[in-house]
Amino acid sequence: MLDRSELDSAGLIVIQLLLFVDDRPGSQETIGKIRSYLSNSNTPLWFNHLQVIEIRQQPHLLEHFRLVATPALIKITPEPRHTLAGGNLVNQLQKWYPRWIQAIQEQEHPSQEFREELQTSGYSAELLRLSDEIFKLQQEKTQLIDQLKFKDMVMEMLAHDLRSPLSAAFMAIETLEIAKSNSQMIKDLHVEKQMFQQARNQFRTINRMITDILQSSKNVDAQLSMHFNQLNLQSLCHEIIGQYKETTTQKTLLFDYDIPQNLPPVYADVNLIRQVITNLLDNAIKYTPKNGKVSLSVVHRTSQKMQVTIADNGPGIPEEKQELIFEGHFRLQRDQAKDGYGIGLTVCRKIITAHYGQIWVESEPGKGSCFHFTLPVYQ
Repeated sequence: MLDRSELDSAGLIVIQLLLFVDDRPGSQETIGKIRSYLSNSNTPLWFNHLQVIEIRQQPHLLEHFRLVATPALIKITPEPRHTLAGGNLVNQLQKWYPRWIQAIQEQEHPSQEFREELQTSGYSAELLRLSDEIFKLQQEKTQLIDQLKFKDMVMEMLAHDLRSPLSAAFMAIETLEIAKSNSQMIKDLHVEKQMFQQARNQFRTINRMITDILQSSKNVDAQLSMHFNQLNLQSLCHEIIGQYKETTTQKTLLFDYDIPQNLPPVYADVNLIRQVITNLLDNAIKYTPKNGKVSLSVVHRTSQKMQVTIADNGPGIPEEKQELIFEGHFRLQRDQAKDGYGIGLTVCRKIITAHYGQIWVESEPGKGSCFHFTLPVYQ
C-alpha cells in the first residue's frame, strides 16, 4: 500500500473496492476474474485496491453495507459509493469501470477537498477497519443494555410472580404443622393428602418459573443443552397426565386426552419436551374456568411428523396477538393479574425449533385456544 507522500508524488488516483463472497465453489473463480480484469485495466495514473471479504468471517459487514445478495462489489472511493451484486459480477464491472474512470476524469479542476479525499483513499482500508470496530462496539453496547434491562425485568417479575406460589405452599405446610401440633391432630387423611399435594404443586410451579428464566436468559445464538434419543410420546404424555389429576380435580376441570396406541417414537430430548407439554398444560389449566375442559391429543400426521395438541375453552387469544405471544416477555392484557411472566412460550418455541419442529396457536376470543407443535418421527 502506498503512503500519502508516495501518492502525492506519483499522482495516483486510488479506486478502493470491497468484494464480498461466500463459500460457494464459484467464489474463487469470481475473485480471480475480477483481479485479472483490474490488473489489465491499470494505467500509470490509476491504482486499484481490492479487498476480499468472506461474509462467513465478518457477517456484521452485510448489515453495515446493507447487502442483500452475494457476491457483491462495492466501490468505496472515490465517492459516490456504488454497489454491484449478482452472478454476472464481472460483466457488470466491465460495464461500470470505464464509467467510474470517465466520471473522475471529467472533473478537470477538482476542488482541494476532492484532491485530499483522493489522496487519502489509500488509507480507506484502515478507516474501514476502525469503522467495523465501532460498529461491533455499538452492537456489544446494545446487547449489554438489553441484558441489563432483562435482569431488571426478571428481578421485578420474580418479586411479583414467586410471591403467590410461595405463599400458597407456605400456608399448606403451616396448616399441616399446626394440625400436627394440635392435640386433636388431623384424622382426615384425605385433607392431609390434599395439603401435601397443594404444596407439591406450588413448588412445581416455582421450579418451572426458574427453569423458564434460565432457558430464556440464553441469548439467541446460545445452544440448548440437548440429548436426542428415541422418545415414546405415549408414555411421556400419560406420565404428565398423572401429575395433573389432582390439580384438575380441585378446579373441577374435565381433562380429556386422546393418545393412540402404538405410536412410532419421535427423535427428541425427553426433558425439554416434558417442559414444553407441562408449560402448555399449565397455561391451559390456568386460563380455563371452573367446570371447563382441557384436552391433550397426539396425531401421527405423516411418516416424518408427529403433532401434539393441547386445547382449552378459556378466554382465547385475539388473532393479531397470536404470533406476539411467542415473543420474549410479551403479555396479554388478561395476564396482568395472573402469575407468569411471558417467557414460557418463548422457551417452548426455542425448544421446538431446535427439534426441527413448529409450534403455533389457533384461537378465537371467547372460545378457547389450541396450541400445536410437531416433532420429527424417529427414522
